[in-house]
Amino acid sequence: MPFIKVDVLREDLNRETKQQLIRKISEAVTSVLNKDPHLTHIVINEIEDDNWGYAGEQVSALKEQGFSTGKKINQQ
Repeated sequence: MPFIKVDVLREDLNRETKQQLIRKISEAVTSVLNKDPHLTHIVINEIEDDNWGYAGEQVSALKEQGFSTGKKINQQ
């Protein structure tokens, strides 16, 4: 019985986005590990920016300096 924890920053995650994430993870576990999706448990933990650190700084402080947690767009 797989138990999967996903830690994400608390931002722009609405119910539909979480449902899509849960669905896609379940599909991957079913496909890759051949596990029954009815026995696969997924927990999403939303973490405040102040409680997440990267490169020795809080994410909240990095965002104030222009750091983005969004997908980077290739600029050519």
